[in-house]
Amino acid sequence: MYFRWFKQQSKLSVIKLLLMSVYDQLIAPGKKLAVLVDPDKPTDSEIIALAQKAENANVDFFFVGGSLLTNDNLDSCIKLLNAHSKIPVVLFPGNSLQLSKKADAFLFLSLISGRNPEMLIGRHVIAAPYLKLSGLEVISTGYMLVDSGKPTTVSYMSNSIPIPSDKNDVALCTAMAGEMLGMKLIFLDAGSGADRPVPESMIKAVKGSINVPLIIGGGLKTPDMAVNAAKAGADVIVIGNVLEKQPEMLDAFAKAVHSQS
Repeated sequence: MYFRWFKQQSKLSVIKLLLMSVYDQLIAPGKKLAVLVDPDKPTDSEIIALAQKAENANVDFFFVGGSLLTNDNLDSCIKLLNAHSKIPVVLFPGNSLQLSKKADAFLFLSLISGRNPEMLIGRHVIAAPYLKLSGLEVISTGYMLVDSGKPTTVSYMSNSIPIPSDKNDVALCTAMAGEMLGMKLIFLDAGSGADRPVPESMIKAVKGSINVPLIIGGGLKTPDMAVNAAKAGADVIVIGNVLEKQPEMLDAFAKAVHSQS
């Protein structure tokens, strides 16, 4: 009797989750793990394997995108992720051309840490009518680059200087301004392949100054590093590069992040 009731409740929970918007899932209680997928890098079989591993590990989101997409693989990558998992696919675009109706949501990134007008609003004007027609859930996101010890692709492509890693006051004031401007998320990113992640002191300072979810990515090479970021205040942890070399680490990352909920 109890087992039947439990199964019914589980089914209701799954249905409820599927009906929630991506943003509702982002603001729901608990720490969350997002896996970043660069459509240019994995083969179809690797994408399928990743989707299945992520599903089994209870990964919360796929973030799909890259600073440069040299192959026309965006749609096919998202299609494969959707076919082999029920995990929401969120576009994490490197530019305004990285659009796909097959995704569930779109992070509308404004690079508020920089002073390049094209990355603050310029390209957004071009993308806005396409996004309006796409039907995608659009989530305004204050995107902040943090110095990671070496130049990254995103800092080069965005022609912007990252926030120094020891300038917590600059980071928290920038995040506050982003929230006051209406950003629904703040994303602190050390960049793909970063030597070091966003400092825990900066995460704590920024989280203490905002009321919207805080996403942290870049340079998180171990589950312990992900746990430390979550303890410092990150609501969503993003990993990517580490799984290209050690895909077997996914389950450990997921368990570590979710243990902090």
